[in-house]
Amino acid sequence: MKKIFYLLFLVFAFFKAEAQIINPVKWEASIEKKSNSEFVLSFKGNIESGWHVYSQFTPEDGPLPAEFLFHDNKNNYELVGKATESETKREFNDVFGVDEIFFSDKVVFTQLIKQINPAKEIIQVELSYQVCKENCISESKYFEFNLKTLEAKEIQAADISNEKTTKTDAKTAVEKQPKSEKSNSSLYMIFFIAFLSGFAALLTPCVFPMIPMTVSFFTKQSKTKAKGIKNAIIYGISIILIYVFLGTVITLIFGADALNALSTNVWFNVIFFVLLVVFALSFLGAFEIMLPNSWANKVDRQADKGGILGIVFMALALAIVSFSCTGPIIGTLLVEAASKGGIAPIVGMLGFSSALALPFMLFAMFPGWLNTLPKSGGWLNTVKVFLGFLELALAFKFLSNADLVLQLHWFEREIFLAIWIAIFGTLAFYLFGKITLPHDSPSSSISVGRLSVGLVVLVFTIYMIPGLWGAPLKLISGFPPPMTYSESPYAVGGSNRETTSSAKALPDGAHKGPHDIMAFTDYEKGLAYAKSVNKPILLDFTGFACVNCRKMEDYVWSDPRILSILNNKVVLISLYVDDKRELPIEEQYVSKETGKKITSIGNKWSDFQITRYKANAQPYYIILDTNEKSLNKATGYTPDIAEYEQWLKSGIDQFQK
Repeated sequence: MKKIFYLLFLVFAFFKAEAQIINPVKWEASIEKKSNSEFVLSFKGNIESGWHVYSQFTPEDGPLPAEFLFHDNKNNYELVGKATESETKREFNDVFGVDEIFFSDKVVFTQLIKQINPAKEIIQVELSYQVCKENCISESKYFEFNLKTLEAKEIQAADISNEKTTKTDAKTAVEKQPKSEKSNSSLYMIFFIAFLSGFAALLTPCVFPMIPMTVSFFTKQSKTKAKGIKNAIIYGISIILIYVFLGTVITLIFGADALNALSTNVWFNVIFFVLLVVFALSFLGAFEIMLPNSWANKVDRQADKGGILGIVFMALALAIVSFSCTGPIIGTLLVEAASKGGIAPIVGMLGFSSALALPFMLFAMFPGWLNTLPKSGGWLNTVKVFLGFLELALAFKFLSNADLVLQLHWFEREIFLAIWIAIFGTLAFYLFGKITLPHDSPSSSISVGRLSVGLVVLVFTIYMIPGLWGAPLKLISGFPPPMTYSESPYAVGGSNRETTSSAKALPDGAHKGPHDIMAFTDYEKGLAYAKSVNKPILLDFTGFACVNCRKMEDYVWSDPRILSILNNKVVLISLYVDDKRELPIEEQYVSKETGKKITSIGNKWSDFQITRYKANAQPYYIILDTNEKSLNKATGYTPDIAEYEQWLKSGIDQFQK
C-alpha cells in the first residue's frame, strides 16, 4: 500500500512540476450594503511570497496597472468615485526608468457603486492585473455580485454578460500616470518641496528686503514686546491663510480628480510648458509679471486702518507686491501639484506659505536675529536667475509628457538630456560669472557660496552626459523619458554597427527587434520563414510591460555570444501577451481551455501559450523545429548568460541531428 501511495505521489509531483500554469494570487470577493441604493464591492487578493501585483496607478511605461471593467452598467448603476486600494509600495525600476507602484502579500480594492435600476440585481466585473516575480503573468478574473442577497463569487469568463463593458474611470488610454494622492507619502513630499520653494521665494529681491522692514514695523508700532510678537504671528498666519485659500480655490474650481486628468492631458501639458517658459524668462530678466498697481493701492489703504483686519491686509499686500518674484514659483508649484491631483494644491500652498511666514514670526520674537541677516544686494538677483534656470528645465518635463502620451518620438530621451545638459551647463557658466544677465550687478569676483553652488551644478551637468550613451541616471529618474523611449538602441554616439539581420531586407512580417535582431510577432509568418531557411525557432512569449523580459533583452541578449546566436542560428518569434490591439470580430472566440473571451492579439497569444504549452508566465522560451516540435525543455527568466547560451545551443544541436 505504501508503494502505491508513493507511486501516486511521484505521479502527482511529476504533473505538478510539469504544469506551468501559475496562479500566485488567490482572490476573494465580498459586497456590503451602505444604503438603500449604494453598495461597496471588495476584491481581496492574497499574494504568494515574493510576487508583486501592480497598482491601478503604476506609471505609464512600467508594468501593466490593475484595471476594472464593469459590465452592463449603463442606466443600471454608476461608479461613485475611483476604486480605492490598500497600502502600496514604491520602488524605482531601472529597466523601465519609472517608479513601480505595487502590492506585496495582500491587496484590497474597493469600489462604491450606486444602483440606478432597482431591477438590476446582478453586477459583473472583470479585474485585469499583472503579477511578477522572476516571471510576469497577465491575468483576468471575473466576479459576480448579487445586490439582493449580498453574495459575491468568482465566475468563469464564459458566464460574463455580452453587454457592453465600461472601464472604471480610474484611467483612460492616455491617463496612466501615477496618481500620488493615494499615498500620504506623496503629500508629504509635496509639502516638503513647497516648503523649500517658499524658502527660495524668501531669498528673492521682492521678499527678502521686506523681512526687516515688516518686523521693525511691528516692534515699533506695538506698545509692548508681547503685542509685537502677537501681531507678527497674526501676520504670519494671515500669509498662510491667503495662500491656502488660493490652493483651495484652485482645487474647488477644477475638482480634486479633474486636476490629475488635466495634468495628463496633452494640451494641458503643452500649456504648462509654455507657462513655465514664460515664468523662467521673467526670472531671467526678460520682463516682470506684476499684478495691477491699483490692487496694491487699495489693499494698502485697508492695511492703514490697523487692527487685526489691517494686519490681514498687510499680508495680502505682501502677496501682491511680491508677486513678480513669487508668482512664477507659485505657478510652477501649482502646476506640479496638479499632476498629483487630490488636495495636493492645498498642501502645496500650505508648505509654501509656512516657509514664507515663518521668518516674519521668528524675527518678531527675536529681533536681535535681524543683525545676522545678510545685506540685500546683487546676490538676490542671482537667486532669482537660478530659479529661472530651474523653471526652464522643469518646463521641458511637461513637453516630454505630451510627446510620451502621443508617442510621437519627437522628444526622446537623448533630446531631453541634451536640453538639460545645455540648461544646467549654462547655469554653471552663469554662476562662475562667465555670463551676465540684464539685472546683474557688475562684480570683479564671485563669492565662495556662488562658486560652491556653481561647482555642484557643473558636477550635475557632467553626471548627465553619460545618459546620452545609455547610463540610467537614477538621480533624476522620472524626469527624462524612460530608456526604452530612445532615439537609438545604441544611444547617441554609440555603435551604429549593422547586425547580420539588419543588413538584409526584412521578410514579410518581420521587424527589427531588440538590438536589431530580426523578429516576427506573428507565429504563422515566423514559422513559414523558419521553414524556408531551415532554421529552428526561438519562440519568445513576452510582454510590453514584462520587467524580466526587458532584463533578458537588455542584459542577456545583448551579450555578443547570445546576440550572434539570435542573429544567425535561430528565427525569433516574439509573441506579446499584453498586446491590447483588438482582433477582427470574425477572429474573436472563447477559449476552450480557459473559457475566457479572446478579443485582442495579446489574448490570442496568451491563450496559445496556455493551450499548447500549459504555461502562463513570461518570459517563456521554447526552441522548436520546423514541425513545431520542442527540441529541449522550455525555460523562463535566465539571467545567467552562460546558462542561457548552453540552453540555446542544446536546442540548436538537437535540430541539427
